[in-house]
Amino acid sequence: MTRDGGELSGFHIGYLPAEVGEQVSDFATEWEDVRFATRVWERQVEDGYRVDLRVHVLRGDRLTDLGAVRDFLADYHERDTATWELAGFAHPDGPALAGDTEAFWLVEPGVAVEVLADPQAADPTTLRAIAENVTRTPDEAV
Repeated sequence: MTRDGGELSGFHIGYLPAEVGEQVSDFATEWEDVRFATRVWERQVEDGYRVDLRVHVLRGDRLTDLGAVRDFLADYHERDTATWELAGFAHPDGPALAGDTEAFWLVEPGVAVEVLADPQAADPTTLRAIAENVTRTPDEAV
């Protein structure tokens, strides 16, 4: 069974696999002059809760191209850009990068989206399918 993830900050999350938990929370934060609208799906486990999936819509002037988004996210997630293994893929909005647990793309200068999945909830192929189905809502499309 699959389901829809709803609307988040001008984007429709069109596909969620059955393995993603049912508990949903939204957050609005800011880090280093970039604003985040975030939706989190989690599930209750024996020791508390496990986050299965996060979708971030990022807005900020420093997000000028895909390389700038990668650099920003490397800082934010404390990743070493020299060892962060990412491969390109074609998102409907344009060029994107993905690893085993994250995918991100620049929608337009100043707007990017990132999808992060727990490997128990989504393998790399499923992660890309989730990402490819995060699209601008019609009133947000240019």
